[in-house]
Amino acid sequence: MEGITREDLLALLETGSVQLVEALPVDAYAAEHIPGARNVPGPLTAELAAQVAPDRDATVVVYCSGPYCNRSKIAAAAFARLGYRDVRVYTGGKQDWAEAGLAFEGSRAGEGGTHAA
Repeated sequence: MEGITREDLLALLETGSVQLVEALPVDAYAAEHIPGARNVPGPLTAELAAQVAPDRDATVVVYCSGPYCNRSKIAAAAFARLGYRDVRVYTGGKQDWAEAGLAFEGSRAGEGGTHAA
């Protein structure tokens, strides 16, 4: 597993060639998430992995709240164990995304700005 920068993630999102996964509880995901992200709120099962990231050959980027959150690393390791070939961790997560002034999707996202997790 390797890390990915915000700039590289944005480039992948532009091309649509990434499966983006938020490794945070359902309520945190519902409040705000990076556009296009799917949610893995707890332990990753093979069934859940197939739902949120059906293509094992495509890039999977996992993030959580920020650099001090380990949930993204745990979920990324689980994807790798399940045979995903290109798994990366966006360690900056929601904190870095918000600090860059980028928009979120979710219930809080419509309140006129970005929010740090």
